[in-house]
Amino acid sequence: MDRQLYEILRGYILEGRIGAGTSLPATRTLAQQLGVGRNTVVAAYDQLLAEGYIEAKPGSGTQVASSLHSQIRPKREHALADAPRLSRRGELMASRPQPPRSPGKINFHPGFPESATFPFSTWARLLARNARRRSDDILGYQSFAGHWRLREAIAEYLAVSRGVNCSPDQVIVVTGAQAALDLIARLLLDGGETVWLEEPGYLGARSALLNGGAKLAALRVHQRGWELGDPGLPPPRMIYVTPSCQWPLGAIMRLDERLQLLAIAERHNAWIIEDDYDGEYRYRGQPVPALRGLDHSQRVIYVGTFGKTLFSSLRIGFLIAPPGLASAFESALSVTGQFAPLLLQATLADFIREGYFATHLKRMRRLYVRRQTDFLALCRRELGTWMDVSENDAGMQILGWLKPPFDDQAIASAALRYGVDVQPVSINYQHDAPRQGLLLGYAGLGDREIVKAVDGLRAAFESVDPGRTSKHGNRGLVPLNKKKLALS
Repeated sequence: MDRQLYEILRGYILEGRIGAGTSLPATRTLAQQLGVGRNTVVAAYDQLLAEGYIEAKPGSGTQVASSLHSQIRPKREHALADAPRLSRRGELMASRPQPPRSPGKINFHPGFPESATFPFSTWARLLARNARRRSDDILGYQSFAGHWRLREAIAEYLAVSRGVNCSPDQVIVVTGAQAALDLIARLLLDGGETVWLEEPGYLGARSALLNGGAKLAALRVHQRGWELGDPGLPPPRMIYVTPSCQWPLGAIMRLDERLQLLAIAERHNAWIIEDDYDGEYRYRGQPVPALRGLDHSQRVIYVGTFGKTLFSSLRIGFLIAPPGLASAFESALSVTGQFAPLLLQATLADFIREGYFATHLKRMRRLYVRRQTDFLALCRRELGTWMDVSENDAGMQILGWLKPPFDDQAIASAALRYGVDVQPVSINYQHDAPRQGLLLGYAGLGDREIVKAVDGLRAAFESVDPGRTSKHGNRGLVPLNKKKLALS
């Protein structure tokens, strides 16, 4: 009770409702007026006195401190016209968020991996083992660039799986691919310098580069490839690409294009950011080696993440810095606070080195290719009236192009009303007129969720286009073949 009385009196003083120099009732009088014990009032006054809100003068009783006269401002009911605003950089950052997620909906957004079959029991055992060690390399700050065992494990793994040769010193561990892009942009770009960004291209990269002061030029991409010879492109300081599975089109950069891109970077003394977000998932043949593996002039900064191979909330990613920049990246990282918990890093290192990571990836490749096959058949059967979908040799999503005259953002908005959260393709365009489509992330959905999601999408299309229905009408979807989806 004394705390409540203290808060009330303090609020009245700060709001100017009790002015400086105003005498307060005697403790006994106020206690009688409020119907509380005198000790309650004494305790509240004592706290206000200790904090300087009131003062006690012999013969004058207790009054609001006169020193507050110039500091107290009466409370205003309306916001001030000159309320604080964001900086120009802050306004830019706040205006370009990542696409939002809608809790409680079926998550059809791309980039979310399967979690139902993730070996959490193994992960928990490794996590507990590291927690019991309580060693300095987990409890303290040994290196801002990441836990040494994880940096070693990443370097070893990339050499085998992605053809990337690097030393552990070059591995910089961060809190995800977006953190890596933000760090690269701030460390290597000056305001107004030109960056080639794929068009259409990843919205998160666009935001990070603009926040870093970049002037963006459109490196146009089609299903047939990258327009690297576009004469309208200005000399770049940096080039951002997703060569193993282009976002959002899914194209794979050919060897001749990769060599041409490296030559362009060397000619202009430019950096290349290789975002290998889905490089592990290729369903025909072996994963295509990373562009970084062809780079002999050390101009490629490789970015990877475990959020798409393990589970999204892990929040661990990394970049491979050129040898001469590794120490600069570590120093910059030390002032950003973008470093992942060491306990999780040590656990991930064990997960990789003890073979669990490679085993998990093999299982996911088998699952995803089967899911994609059945998902495509379901979409063509139930959504073919409004959308064309095609298979993808890589990645965790497929692209559905809408048939005219549909607007993908209108369809995405309608889908939310039917319990499905899906991402429109048009948000990935900045310079050109956007094509209309949906990015359909099937990887993290079980067979029942996929059926419900497609059912919701069909209902969304029918609500926007009531004149047409799919050829199957509204009789309900045929369940997916569970036997085909079973992991072998």
